Amino acid sequence: MNTVTRPRILVVGAGFAGVECVRRLERKLSPEEADVTLVTPFAYQLYLPLLPQVASGVLTPQSIAVSLRRSKKYRTRIIPGGAIGVDLKSKVCVIRTITDQIIDERYDYIVLAPGSITRTFDIPGLTDHAFGMKTLAEAAYIRDHVIAQLDLADASPDPVERASRLQFVVVGGGYAGTETAACLQRLTHAAVKRYPRLDPGLIKWHLIDIAPRLMPELGDKLGSSAQEILRRRGIEISLGTSIAKAGAEEVTFTDGRVVPTRTLIWTAGVAASPLIATLGAETVKGRLAVAAEMNLPGEDGVFALGDSAAVPDLAKGDGAVCPPTAQHAQRQGKHVADNVIASLRGQAMKPYVHKDLGLVVDLGGTDAVSKPLGIELRGLPAQAVARGYHWSALRTNVAKTRVMTNWLLNAVAGDDFVRTGFQTRKAARLKDFEYTDAYLTPEQVRERVAGSRSE
Repeated sequence: MNTVTRPRILVVGAGFAGVECVRRLERKLSPEEADVTLVTPFAYQLYLPLLPQVASGVLTPQSIAVSLRRSKKYRTRIIPGGAIGVDLKSKVCVIRTITDQIIDERYDYIVLAPGSITRTFDIPGLTDHAFGMKTLAEAAYIRDHVIAQLDLADASPDPVERASRLQFVVVGGGYAGTETAACLQRLTHAAVKRYPRLDPGLIKWHLIDIAPRLMPELGDKLGSSAQEILRRRGIEISLGTSIAKAGAEEVTFTDGRVVPTRTLIWTAGVAASPLIATLGAETVKGRLAVAAEMNLPGEDGVFALGDSAAVPDLAKGDGAVCPPTAQHAQRQGKHVADNVIASLRGQAMKPYVHKDLGLVVDLGGTDAVSKPLGIELRGLPAQAVARGYHWSALRTNVAKTRVMTNWLLNAVAGDDFVRTGFQTRKAARLKDFEYTDAYLTPEQVRERVAGSRSE
């Protein structure tokens, strides 16, 4: 017989928002006040902004994956899996575990922080042939793939094959795409010196975006500086352009150009987790429409934040919503935990307000542009600010030590260009890393919950 009477708090997602929420709940709630459960496929928090440096080998994967179980005081129950549906009326979350078991988890309070997925469009061949850059596995796989192209090009007697393997296309001129192209271009530029049979001039990187300029949030001057740095390093930038078709050995641009390539990396934005659509609630461009307190109006004990929630940006006003950045997600996580506790204790909740502190873009080596507190920086000062910000944002001293050690080692010793052989015999693309077809419809969620009750 279940004798537990404590309120059940269920947190969905272990990104910046979810982890900060859980950590604060643990600190501020006594074990007798509530039971906290976290739903996540992996028991670590991934520091996403440094993912391009993992792909390029500057950092090891372990250095940016911070274990949730490292804290000695950690008492949250972790369900290894992903939420695939929520019935708000019955207060049930449907979860698919990593062993494909479907379970129903009941809650009194739910915090939805499932994050985002790679935003794709109906472009022929895109999901079959493109790589994403959202997960640790994708970053590790891309590194293997890029180094493998150099190995295969070096061994190939066919000049056509060799040329196609040495061309790389990155779609998306935001932070993720720009940093990915910059870091991986440095990888190939350094690696080709170890391949005496390869002509360095054959290695070509293309960065394309449908927007008129790279990273518009940086402003005209800094955006132009970043563009100039990349062009000086040999990266071909095409703006006002996207891809019309993707194939196994070539990509067709919307301006008609056909680029022979075996590497297409897609970073053209993100979309809210499909979990949000299972709620049947109001959304704003796919993100759950919540109040400034990050609760769902008209629903008891439902909160949402991070990339999947349209949280009003009161610091900007005029109906703006907070952008899907780590900076906002971390602060929202702490704030929503306070509001959950306030609701639990019958106290008043407070609206979320945070003024953006600025932007940092690490282009590898000594190249960077930053805009902390509105101050425009370039080169080494910008690099110091960018790496200093990322380093300070890492959650544990162990992670900080690993990252700093990796940076120093890479600066002194360089890279060995080792590939792990991860899925060498089995190609993996965008569709293989993001399980977007696993979610239920609102009707399926209701039918499942109703069926569970009748059993």
